[in-house]
Formats: sequence, structure tokens, C-alpha cells
Amino acid sequence: MMSTRDPVPLELRDLRDSIDNIDAAIVYLLAERFRCACKVGKLKARQGMLATDPEREAEQVARLRHLAALSKLAPDFVEKVFRFVDLSCGIGELEQISNNVCN
Repeated sequence: MMSTRDPVPLELRDLRDSIDNIDAAIVYLLAERFRCACKVGKLKARQGMLATDPEREAEQVARLRHLAALSKLAPDFVEKVFRFVDLSCGIGELEQISNNVCN
């Protein structure tokens, strides 16, 4: 077992660096998604459209579940993540989550 004084193996450091880069990319992608969702919401409001589109949401879930399976991720997990992100935009939390991303 390694103590806190032992150097971190190079392979572990490289893997952690990769995870850090992926996490940063996820944050930037979420910000971009929230920007797009905000624009969609404003456009729908101007056009007098409903805020939700159950048919499109179902298509998205099916598409993402398929991509998850292709990527060897659990489709249920990916669907839960998508629904969390999507619902966050739809229940008035967008401003709180995005911190002025829409402006």
C-alpha cells in the first residue's frame, strides 16, 4: 500500500489528467447545451409554441439509449442523465444552473 509520501505512478497521473480533461469538456458542453436550450425556449415562446415536445423527447431518449449501448454504457444510466439535464431546463432551474449562460 502506498503512503501519501510515495510518488503517484505515471500511469495513474496520466489517467487522472485524462479524467480532468474530460470533466472540463463536460462542463463546457453542458454550458453550450444550456445556451442552446435557452435559445430554443425563447424561440418557442416567441412562436407561441408549447415548451415541451413529448414526441421529440421520446426520439431523443431512444437515440441516446442507442448511442449508450454502442458505447457500452448502461442505457438506463444515460437516460437518467439526459432526463436530469433536460428537466433542469424545463422546470425553471435553467437560470440557477446556468448562471447567465443565456445572456
